[in-house]
Amino acid sequence: MSRIRITGGEWRSRLVQVPDAPGLRPTPDRVRETLFNWLGQDLKGLRCLDLFAGSGILGFEAASRGAEHVAMVECSRRAFAALRKHAAGFECPRLELFCCDALNFAPASGRRFDLVFLDPPYGLGWLARIEPRLDALVAPDARLYAEAERPLERLGRWSVVRQGRAGQVFFHLLERA
Repeated sequence: MSRIRITGGEWRSRLVQVPDAPGLRPTPDRVRETLFNWLGQDLKGLRCLDLFAGSGILGFEAASRGAEHVAMVECSRRAFAALRKHAAGFECPRLELFCCDALNFAPASGRRFDLVFLDPPYGLGWLARIEPRLDALVAPDARLYAEAERPLERLGRWSVVRQGRAGQVFFHLLERA
């Protein structure tokens, strides 16, 4: 089991344990710092969805930076147990956890998200499979953050507006075209 730290906001420097689970690769500190420089450090008022939560670090970062609500979806029971433990430690009512497959996640009636984090396991075609579901999940001016094993130009109707690379990770900020 390894640990990663939250890089900003009210929980800055707090550590999150990462369980050993297949395909689990937490977003590195440097990439998260770049992402939140792109988004702005203050996420007050935003409803966020971490659709492939894994370690939960993206969702915890969003909550730490003031997001109004953060839904975290994870299908691995082992990773979900670790998420639940950390969420309890933060004592934050703005965090909501769901143990289910990303394709089966359905938000509460009428709820839409302003920011969606997509960091699925690589090599399984998750981004292409989730793309048709995005319209049901997002608010009109929503943005997506996606990590992939290769660079993206677009994801359906979503265009890349910023991108970077850190080692094997290609990361992207997308907006509706």
